[in-house]
Amino acid sequence: MARKPLIAGNWKMNMLSADGTALAKGVATEVKKLGKPECEFLVCPPFTLLSQVKKALRGAKVALGAQDVHFNLKGAHTGDISPLMLKDLGCTYVIVGHSERRADHKESNELVCKKAQAAIENGLKAVICIGETLEERDAGKTIDVCTKQILGSVPENATAANTVIAYEPVWAIGTGKTPTAADVEDVHAAIRKVVAKKLGKGNANKMRILYGGSVKPGNAKELLALPDVDGALIGGASLKVEDFMGIASKACVK
Repeated sequence: MARKPLIAGNWKMNMLSADGTALAKGVATEVKKLGKPECEFLVCPPFTLLSQVKKALRGAKVALGAQDVHFNLKGAHTGDISPLMLKDLGCTYVIVGHSERRADHKESNELVCKKAQAAIENGLKAVICIGETLEERDAGKTIDVCTKQILGSVPENATAANTVIAYEPVWAIGTGKTPTAADVEDVHAAIRKVVAKKLGKGNANKMRILYGGSVKPGNAKELLALPDVDGALIGGASLKVEDFMGIASKACVK
């Protein structure tokens, strides 16, 4: 069935006030030119820029998201941000379980699940990231790893309306390497089957599964045309308006 593609930019730990605002304004300007695009847009700047980026996006059909969230709504959690704080700043999405959080901050499937559940319960859409390392890929464990991450990281309150899955092979993030299109489709199709097992076929058929991992304007057309790829979670290429929109043009313009 038809699923509206989502083109999401994860700015990671990049941009200060001036260049972040300029980037957001640039994206907003280009999205406005599209009129009624065939996809949805999302940008996820650092916490420090959420308020400014929200203002810069005014009038454009670009959603605002954060890169992480705590599962508690308030309390003694120094340095953390709650779902309510994100909503207060105008966020409608939040990324959870990105491979860099799983690796650098030792985040478990259980923790990612709690974050996603809290985000959903408080009106945010969760972008739940999964993906295998090069070692796991070489050992033929890609599907097993992704299956365990989905079953462990996707909460029971997840639906196609409030959850997006982002498949990001860890070995491809920022390296310039990408799996073959056939490999990407095989993994996405397998992910959809696991989602069906956990949440039912109805949710699986409607849920968007994004691909992330060195997505560039040059390879976007082939990747975004795959049957089970419903958009992209873009890292480095989201930091330049022309690259971000170059990728988007492969999915958002008839």
